[in-house]
Amino acid sequence: MEAVAKLNNYPTSPRKMRLLVDLIRGMEVEKAMAVLEHNPKHPAVPLRKLVMSAINNWKQKNEGGDEAGLIVKTIMVDGARVIKRMRPAPQGRGYRVRKRSNHVTVIVDTKTIKN
Repeated sequence: MEAVAKLNNYPTSPRKMRLLVDLIRGMEVEKAMAVLEHNPKHPAVPLRKLVMSAINNWKQKNEGGDEAGLIVKTIMVDGARVIKRMRPAPQGRGYRVRKRSNHVTVIVDTKTIKN
């Protein structure tokens, strides 16, 4: 039985978040947590908390289940709202600054054994 956790409107660009997400997609949860804990990129901290939340959601659904066999089944990063600001530019003009944010969805599940 799978469990879902979502992080909405995190203020970093989706491209930067996808760099981290691609590292942990399909990994076992324990390895993914270790990778995120030692990664220097700033979105690693909320992403680690999100994976922890997905694990806890799985524990709530599966009373007495062992989380040792959990994997990051699906993890997606989607674009969210874009805040538009103006930066002063030469000769009275203004350059548009687009401050991007993203939504992250994590689905954890037990590893299925193929016969």
